[in-house]
Amino acid sequence: MERSVYFDNAATTPIRKEVIESMHSVLLDTYGNPSSSHSFGRSAKTQIETARKNIANHFNANPQEIIFTSGGTESDNMLIRCSVQDLGVETVITSRIEHHAILHAVEFLAQNKLAQVFYVKTDTEGVVDYNDLAHLLAADDSKKLVSLMHINNEIGSILDLERVSNLCKIHNALFHSDAVQGVGHYAIDLEKIHIDFLSASAHKFHGPKGVGFSFVRKNSGLNPFILGGSQERGLRAGTESVHNIVGMAKALEIAYLNLDEEQGYLKRIKQYAVNELKAAFPDIHFNGCCSDLDRSTCTLVNVAIPVPEDKASLLNFHLDLKGIACSKGSACQSGSAKGSHVLEEVVPEEFKSRPSIRFSFSIFNTIDEIDYLVQTLSSFVEGH
Repeated sequence: MERSVYFDNAATTPIRKEVIESMHSVLLDTYGNPSSSHSFGRSAKTQIETARKNIANHFNANPQEIIFTSGGTESDNMLIRCSVQDLGVETVITSRIEHHAILHAVEFLAQNKLAQVFYVKTDTEGVVDYNDLAHLLAADDSKKLVSLMHINNEIGSILDLERVSNLCKIHNALFHSDAVQGVGHYAIDLEKIHIDFLSASAHKFHGPKGVGFSFVRKNSGLNPFILGGSQERGLRAGTESVHNIVGMAKALEIAYLNLDEEQGYLKRIKQYAVNELKAAFPDIHFNGCCSDLDRSTCTLVNVAIPVPEDKASLLNFHLDLKGIACSKGSACQSGSAKGSHVLEEVVPEEFKSRPSIRFSFSIFNTIDEIDYLVQTLSSFVEGH
């Protein structure tokens, strides 16, 4: 291996040093059970509630609306399934390019006749058809939940949260957004934008794995998702992972403190990658609208590489051999023989036979690493 380059930040990000230090301090000194009434427990509880308040402040939310979970998948499942179980939702509207945490949850509901599920149209750039969404919302008088992700984890297309929230408001529908790829990278004002439920995961913004949160708008009417205790406003029983919660809050604090600077840096990194890839491969195809910085996230590109068919299956192996970490489609499907359901929906037929690779960036990546990536790809394609 010549060097080590990490371009798989949409799958998970390296933890910031400051986050590790904050977690280390909690692990050493704040080991009481937060539900205990003695000083050790009260100290742990204080850490949790301080983290909750700080996280809420970043989104202009109330602390009681932040519910700690194990991450995005749990949050998605809790919010989708409890909306049907507890709030009388009869119809769920989503898209076919959501994360499987959403798709499998709504498939379960449909298969068990717990709710009917409709899929809003998306175009070849991964953009939701807002007119079709309005049509689905107006189709009947059933109580509806719209669940659409803020930023697509494979192709990076950005949902207009405000536009969807306004449509939901007009039609008296609930709105949930899987914001796993957006939180920590983009500002979301939950006072300005009426989202009822939102999912987030710490390891996507340089925090620890195994922790995330749900935003549940106050007076939602949701009942407990996990039974056994009164933790997390009674919605999620179980002893809280104090060090992970504190680490997540620290990661989010740093992310939003430096949001403009880091967003600007990521945009420069991405634009440079787009330009260099186009220069090296004039017939490269950028999947979705990922080459457009105004309509897609600054954190990733997903490209169909013009590779001869006999070499296509070796591309990922070659990149790994050269020390470049990236992802074929979504990380959640790595190792699966089945292709990406997102790319199946958005990639034009003439490019589907090409290998598609997602390169996702963080503030720890450099221009020099982009150069190394392009050189490595060029050598592989040209057979040098």
